[in-house]
Amino acid sequence: MNIADEIKRLHELHQSGALTDAEFAQAKEKLLSSLNANASQAGANGENPFAHLNQLRRSKTDQWLGGVCGGLGKFTGMETWIWRLMFFLFVACFGFGVVAYLLAWIFIPEEA
Repeated sequence: MNIADEIKRLHELHQSGALTDAEFAQAKEKLLSSLNANASQAGANGENPFAHLNQLRRSKTDQWLGGVCGGLGKFTGMETWIWRLMFFLFVACFGFGVVAYLLAWIFIPEEA
């Protein structure tokens, strides 16, 4: 259950008379303070939602051109041929697959 559902449930209990004004305010404050505590703890731990992107590397062993598809295959767990097919389709249908591949080749570092 998310925070909006919890607050809605508290509001319904308050409207039905099951909670007094003081109890509603106290429960709402406790719910919001626990949410803030969790958010600050995640920031204090240094958790970055994009930290796993630092593991993305171009492959040296599974490559045809630059190893981009091989690296994406290792990173995502998908077969490399699926990535190659997707890049080919983007080149054939939309034309920007070449640009995307070249940018990935430039900006994704090669594995050590």
